[in-house]
Amino acid sequence: MLAWLCEKTTGVDDLIRKEIPTPTPGAQEVLIEIEAASLNFPDLLIVQNKYQLKPPLPFVPGAEYAGIIRAVGEDVNGLAIGTRVACLSSTGGFATHTLAPAKLCLPLSERFTPEDGASFIMTYATSHHALIDRGGLQAGETVLILGAAGGVGSAAIQIAKAKGAKVIAAVSNAEKCATCKELGADECINYSEGDFREQIKALTGGLGPNVIYDPVGAQWAEPAFRSIAWRGRYLVVGFAGGNIPSIPLNLMLLKGASVIGVFWGDFSRREYEKNKEMLKELMEWYEKGLIKPLIDSVSDMADLKTAYAKMSSRGVKGKLVLKNLSQ
Repeated sequence: MLAWLCEKTTGVDDLIRKEIPTPTPGAQEVLIEIEAASLNFPDLLIVQNKYQLKPPLPFVPGAEYAGIIRAVGEDVNGLAIGTRVACLSSTGGFATHTLAPAKLCLPLSERFTPEDGASFIMTYATSHHALIDRGGLQAGETVLILGAAGGVGSAAIQIAKAKGAKVIAAVSNAEKCATCKELGADECINYSEGDFREQIKALTGGLGPNVIYDPVGAQWAEPAFRSIAWRGRYLVVGFAGGNIPSIPLNLMLLKGASVIGVFWGDFSRREYEKNKEMLKELMEWYEKGLIKPLIDSVSDMADLKTAYAKMSSRGVKGKLVLKNLSQ
C-alpha cells in the first residue's frame, strides 16, 4: 500500500509518500481501501506537533476518510467485506489502505458519494454537538456563525437552518458571503468591511445573537461576545484564527451569558450512545437533502502537500478532498 508518512513532527514539508506493508486487521478492526479522505485543520496541527493528540512516530496523518471494507478482524459485528463506510479515526487516512476500529466506522447508503462520505463526520458531528447539545439552539433564535464558509462553519449553517434558526454568517470576503447565502444563511457579515459590532447590531435589531458559534477565535471573539444577546450562549469550537483570545469575565456577568466549550471528540468517547443517536439523525438529514458537505476541491492523494498549502492560506470554502486517483 502507498501512504504518506509523518516520521518527524516538523511540518508538512517533511511528509514522505512511500510503499509500506498492507496491515491485517486485529480484533474489532477492519481494513479499509480508501476511496477519499478530507483535510481538516487538526491534520495540519498534528504534523507540526501542535495538536492535543500525539501519535507515536511514524504515523500516517489523515483523520477522516471513506472507503470499502476489504478485510474484517475478529469480534466485528454489523460490518462485512464490501461495505462502504466513513470513518474518523484520528490518523491513517492519507493512504490507499488503513486499519480502523470497527466502532468508528459509519456505514454509508448508496446516496453518499466517496467525497461526501469523507467530508461528513467531523464537521457535522462537531456542529450538531455544538449548536444543539451544548448550545440548545431553538427554532426562531438567531445564531452568528464565525468562519461560516469553512468546513465546520458551512455545516453549522445547514444544521441551524434545519432547526429553524435565523443564521448570520460572518466571513472574510464577498465571495464567501455569496457561498454562505447559497447554503441558506439569512444574512452575511464581511469582516473586512465596516465595523463588526455595528453590523451585528444592525442585523439583530440591537438585540444581539442568541448563540455565537466560534471556530475562529483571534481578534473576532471579543467584539462578537460584546454583541451577544441577554442569556446568550457563546460556543468555543476552535481557534483557526491562530490566537487564543481572552475575554473579560465581567462581560458574561453583564449579559447573563454563558461561554460553553465544545469538544466533540471527547463527547463521542465519553457519551458513545448519545453520539451514535446524533450521527443517526445527521444521516437522516443527509438522506432528506437537508445537509450536504460543501466541497472546495477534489485532488489526487499524491498532491497532499499542495492541499495542505491551500488550507494554510485560509482561502478554502468547505472541505478539501483527496482521492486515490493514481497509485
